[in-house]
Parts: sequence; structure tokens; C-alpha cells
Amino acid sequence: MSIKEITNFSEKSKADTELGGKLKECQKIKELIALGSEYGFTLDEVDLYPPNEPQFVAAQLSEKLEKALLRM
Repeated sequence: MSIKEITNFSEKSKADTELGGKLKECQKIKELIALGSEYGFTLDEVDLYPPNEPQFVAAQLSEKLEKALLRM
């Protein structure tokens, strides 16, 4: 279920410019999870990392989270 939650959160952040801006400002996974919670999403930290497929694209994330979650 958590991957679906992450996908839904990612999609909402693409559609909602305010949320998208807040997501881009997150520097730590805990901040991303807290932001998701603020918007009603339950995100599991383990599901955010590879080897799971990335649910975000680089343009959505800060440089720090991009490196952690997308392995760039």
C-alpha cells in the first residue's frame, strides 16, 4: 500500500504547485514524510529507497533528496 501512497503523493505534488514547492524544499526524508502526512498521506521510508522503483522525478526533489532517492 505504501508504494501506492508514495505514487499518489507524487502525483498530487505535480498537480498542486504549493505542495510541489514545499516538496522541493525538503532536504531530509523525515521532512518529506512529515509533508506527506500533513497532506493526508502515510509514507513508509523504506519504500522510498531503491531497489523500489522511484516514484518521483528529479524536478520534484531537492538535490540532496534526488541523490538519495533516485541514485543520481
